[in-house]
Amino acid sequence: MSWYCEYASDKPHHKTYHDTEYGFPLEDERALFELLSLELSQAGLSWDLILKKRPTMVKAFEGFHVDTVAAYGDADAARLLADPGIIRNRLKVAAIIENARRLKALRHTHGDFAAWIAAHHPLNRAGWTKLFRRTFKFMGPEIVNEFLMCIGYLPGAHRDDCPAYEQIAKLSPPWIGVDAKVYAEKPQ
Repeated sequence: MSWYCEYASDKPHHKTYHDTEYGFPLEDERALFELLSLELSQAGLSWDLILKKRPTMVKAFEGFHVDTVAAYGDADAARLLADPGIIRNRLKVAAIIENARRLKALRHTHGDFAAWIAAHHPLNRAGWTKLFRRTFKFMGPEIVNEFLMCIGYLPGAHRDDCPAYEQIAKLSPPWIGVDAKVYAEKPQ
């Protein structure tokens, strides 16, 4: 099912991500925001580049703490755009900052980001994409799909014979209990 299982096996930074993060259920708001921001940053680029830049991106965005990033102003955006350790795309940086603000707003209606995601589960890929586009900035189908596979809400992160798949299955990720027909629906 997933080509990534084989690809990651001999690449140290991919292997660690594959074996310990990709597809594992996740509920921590800071970690969810980090992954959403990394997926957003990856648009049009390689995941290899994003994983290599991840430590410097985490540092530049001050740990991806939602409240901290939501408070960023023009000086912070300028600082980020001058930092060679991150993806210096004006639209992407602005979207990450705006998405932090929108995540703060979700707290008033759902408590946190994880509860918001859980409240809309299950949806097919097209439904998730529409929802994320209405709620956040810079959300395309691949960003949404990869983000939701990464956090265990959509199937397909690993092959059935992958050891990570076995570990994830024991954690009962949200997608595992959903009829496969939900995910097979054609995009609208």
